[in-house]
Amino acid sequence: MYHVMKICLGAASLLVMLVPVAHADDFQLSQNQRISCSRGLSAGKLNTATCKSYAYIFNVKTSDYFRCSVSLALTRDNKEVINVQTDGGCTKKPRIFETDSHYTFDATETEAVNTNSFFGPGGYAVWAADTTAQKARGCITISSGLGTDISKCLDMTFQ
Repeated sequence: MYHVMKICLGAASLLVMLVPVAHADDFQLSQNQRISCSRGLSAGKLNTATCKSYAYIFNVKTSDYFRCSVSLALTRDNKEVINVQTDGGCTKKPRIFETDSHYTFDATETEAVNTNSFFGPGGYAVWAADTTAQKARGCITISSGLGTDISKCLDMTFQ
């Protein structure tokens, strides 16, 4: 399992480096990447391990961001690795603030599917703050379980 996690982390790093970047200074990688792995037994005593990881690439000037994911599935028997499959990519999400400034950002994923199965595959939360003003916004996106995600953002008040 250590090798699978090492391969997943290497694939996630490679995926992040492949994201098209217009100006490298304008983009930031979230500092809260997650990885989850599961194992299963198949017919004929085959073992399958699947790992998924998510990361976010954030434009610190415009507040546009990408949600990136990478997955690796490894199937083996008692003697050898039979199959390795990888998948992944980045999806552009709408900007968090309407105007350009200088922002900071972080994101987190919900835990594995079994902890929130009522809502399907779960969701994620993103936070962005303007580093030039006292301005922050928190957004939560969850799967409705009906085919569309629900996303809402809230401006923070400071007391």
